Amino acid sequence: MEEFHKVRRLPPYVFEEVNRLKAAARAKGADIVDLGMGNPDLATPKFIVDKLCEVIRDPRTHRYSASKGIVGLRKAQANYYARRFGVTLDPNTQVVATLGSKEGFANMAQAITAPGDVVLCPNPTYPIHAFGFIMSGGTIRAIPAKPDVDFMVAIDRAVRHSIPKPIAIILNYPANPTAFQANLDFYREVVAFARKHEIIVLSDLAYAEIYFDGPPPPSVLQVEGAIDVAVEFTSMSKTFSMPGWRMGFAVGNERLLAALARVKSYLDYGAFTPIQVAATAALNAGEEATREVREIYHRRRDVLVESFTRAGWPVPAPSSTMFAWAPLPAAYRDLGSLEFSKLLIEKADVAVAPGIGFGEHGDEHVRIALVENEHRIRQAARNIRRFLASGDEAGQKVVSLDAKS
Repeated sequence: MEEFHKVRRLPPYVFEEVNRLKAAARAKGADIVDLGMGNPDLATPKFIVDKLCEVIRDPRTHRYSASKGIVGLRKAQANYYARRFGVTLDPNTQVVATLGSKEGFANMAQAITAPGDVVLCPNPTYPIHAFGFIMSGGTIRAIPAKPDVDFMVAIDRAVRHSIPKPIAIILNYPANPTAFQANLDFYREVVAFARKHEIIVLSDLAYAEIYFDGPPPPSVLQVEGAIDVAVEFTSMSKTFSMPGWRMGFAVGNERLLAALARVKSYLDYGAFTPIQVAATAALNAGEEATREVREIYHRRRDVLVESFTRAGWPVPAPSSTMFAWAPLPAAYRDLGSLEFSKLLIEKADVAVAPGIGFGEHGDEHVRIALVENEHRIRQAARNIRRFLASGDEAGQKVVSLDAKS
């Protein structure tokens, strides 16, 4: 039977191949150190859980909630932007609560995309950035992921040569999977370009609070005039270790957010009210609630970089996010990221995310998530050291065959 139209537009989900191998290995008793999915292992802070438990006892909170978020939650997000970025937002018109940033991005794509619309999207990047628009009937034109002069050259070329003209530019800094960071000078260039060419800017700032080196990452909305063209998406998943709670936000341009809110009003009633109240308490707690999480990821980052490099696999130190973007070891570069990731499970009991899953330009890398404790990260490094030192015959054979073909 022929696949449905939208399903046909989606490529095979490469992460599923790794997940199947991982599950099969565990079924046989293997102790897999899982550094693949960016699924935080840290417990949600107790005060947030306590607030949820308190509110959930009130039967009035068991009813339908507000699709765009309860008023207190939207005010708390506006206050966060004022404290953190110096950006003033109207909680009634410039803040919409979402079921995580992923849902927000996907529904924004539904709201603004007409069939055939062109969207400029970094490659490699988090899959929903591209596939939210593909599922909505749009067309993706790839641009560089690194926020430098090549990025600006690429978007200028795209506007001059794309028919129809692109409707939107996707930004994601700190970036998943590459951990690239942008500064305000870069954002100023992008905003000026977008205003000149009447292009929407959609910024994913999910990792705003997971940073290690240098100043805190800025918001594109700090740029004068950005509110005229931009919407920014944030998430509480990593910042507050709340991935399963599904709580995020879209903030910025009123017209774009009105479109998002209208689409959402047909699709959901918002997050469960006790979750929204607990999220409000988390946001109102300020910096103290996020500092400990950041420090844990910082320590894990340092252990990962040091132990993997000592094991024979040099891993560049990410300055932000909960991921390292690691080039494949030289002996396995011709293998490609998917086959190398499968080999790591089979021979080293370590799971990582193949870079090809984030776009074809990611195939020379894998993404390593900081979602195991320091002891487990060191265990992964020991496994990898043995694997690399063994000169694994199966892996080398495949590399050799690929090199000849």
